[in-house]
Amino acid sequence: MSLHAINDVGSVADPDAHLGLPGWIYSDPEVFALEQERIFRRSWQLVCHLNDLPKAGGWQALEIGRESILVIRGDDGGVRALANVCRHRAARLVDGAEGCAKKLICPYHAWTYELDGRLSGVPGKRDYPAFDMADYGLHAFPVEIWRGFIFVNIEGVGPSVAEMMAPYAEEVAPYRFEEMRALGRVVMRPRTVNWKNIADNYSDGLHIPVAHPGLKRLFGPGYGIEAETWVDKMWGPLLEGVPGSSSEALYRKYLPRVDHLPEDRQRLWTYFKLWPNTAFDIYPDQIDFMQFIPVSPTETMIREIAYVLPDERREMKAARYLNWRINRMVNAEDTKLVARVQQGMASESFTQGPLGHGEVCLKSFARKFRILIPEARQPRRPPPGWSAASIEGRLS
Repeated sequence: MSLHAINDVGSVADPDAHLGLPGWIYSDPEVFALEQERIFRRSWQLVCHLNDLPKAGGWQALEIGRESILVIRGDDGGVRALANVCRHRAARLVDGAEGCAKKLICPYHAWTYELDGRLSGVPGKRDYPAFDMADYGLHAFPVEIWRGFIFVNIEGVGPSVAEMMAPYAEEVAPYRFEEMRALGRVVMRPRTVNWKNIADNYSDGLHIPVAHPGLKRLFGPGYGIEAETWVDKMWGPLLEGVPGSSSEALYRKYLPRVDHLPEDRQRLWTYFKLWPNTAFDIYPDQIDFMQFIPVSPTETMIREIAYVLPDERREMKAARYLNWRINRMVNAEDTKLVARVQQGMASESFTQGPLGHGEVCLKSFARKFRILIPEARQPRRPPPGWSAASIEGRLS
């Protein structure tokens, strides 16, 4: 699989477009290893927002596969993504999810790095012959800032976030993402399912009227889905005058007008999933961000946080609380659903299910996955060691 494949993946026809992905790839350790190499090292991962790092030295961390990445604000005001790994003996420099530092000092041997990653201090430097400190700065990863959100790409391969979101640039512009601030802190929710199971469920429109009675009451038959090359979009306009739970009724009642939004977005919920594992739930009152981070073949960490524009109106505060109440129930329903599917994927009796014409998001995801990992076209698990042959074929 060549490096340029990720750029071409959206334009390649899929002869298996009528089929879902096979069950065995939702628990296979060799698939998991190839995903880390071919998908997650070459995709944009959201770390935080510029407003989460208001001053020099502020940092937030993200763990992706074997990489620990620090996004840090420099003395010059710029933002960089640096490896959380000392260049001396590979010790982790900092612990935790966020913090602030004047310098990055290794707790093992006190090698010291500036906020831009430059190595500036080495105890006993004269013990290292022919040693140029300029050669041992922290490794830097490519960074992209899209509407205030900071993304990192380990290998810097593939289209930019702006290119991926281009079909919806005008649609998201009125929400003023750049001005948003975090509502609370990042929450980490472990799930004992494969990450693709969560990603599939997020973009699956067919289960909404079946498994989410609250959303069915909110949207009625108006829930829609579509798939662009790199982004899935789902949406639903809020129905008025429909009986529902107290949270749903009160949310409709208290949700205030948001003057900077167009009229057709005042009562609209929109969901975007950016390939492969990043989701934005866009409401008139707030934006919820979610990320499905693979931990093992059968474990995923859901990383989530909400962002809002400053608004002290009592009605807006009530709407945001009620939004949380509604979506807490939706999340609980989805947690049970993906667990049921994960259990079923382990059955030897299941190979691949059919995909209907309307399941455009699942088709789009499966197409990209099959191109990057062609063995996913096989309905049953190949003999152990199959991935070694796949890697050899890619390198030859």
